[in-house]
Amino acid sequence: MSSITIIGTGNMARTLGARAIAGGNTVEVMGRDQSKAADLAKALGDGATTGEWGAAPAGDIVIVALLYDGVVPAVAHYGDALAGKVIVDISNPFNSTFDGLAHREETSIAQEVAKAAPADASVVKAFNTVFRDVLERGRPDVFLAGDNAQAKSRVEAFIKSLGMRPLDVGGLKMAHWLEGAGVVTVGLANHGVGNLDFALGITELPA
Repeated sequence: MSSITIIGTGNMARTLGARAIAGGNTVEVMGRDQSKAADLAKALGDGATTGEWGAAPAGDIVIVALLYDGVVPAVAHYGDALAGKVIVDISNPFNSTFDGLAHREETSIAQEVAKAAPADASVVKAFNTVFRDVLERGRPDVFLAGDNAQAKSRVEAFIKSLGMRPLDVGGLKMAHWLEGAGVVTVGLANHGVGNLDFALGITELPA
């Protein structure tokens, strides 16, 4: 069982919170709007709690479930309150036409989070290649990237508690390519697949 704090009160926060509780994890919700955070915690039930925006999260794993342009500012705002935490960035920095990334450099939101976070915090990119409906109802593969092996192991255990398969793609620099894979999922949704009811995954040949 993992101790999870979710920063955010939107659809992804609600979906991940519900799956986390169903998987036997504890959940704390934090949001700029305290009433929305309290409403979400109440809706999640099963002991979900509400924390104060900017205060030290109760969870060992902190999932930042915000739109991409709010992720780094939120982490910077929390500052030392995130010391020692595993920070999970789930965002997709799409451009305005959803066919590319909003940042032009070979970076990622997760890498920028690592610059803003306390030195002893660990950042992991995960969940960004899975649409919300699939997170809610499916058992997809979940790709993750990060530089700290112990932090990735903890996130992997959390992903397994959701009934999903974690797949490590490497160091945090690979978060850039995971964000690119997020763009690919949108292209598939608009063209090759034609809906949002799928996720990227790995097919292994039998031994």
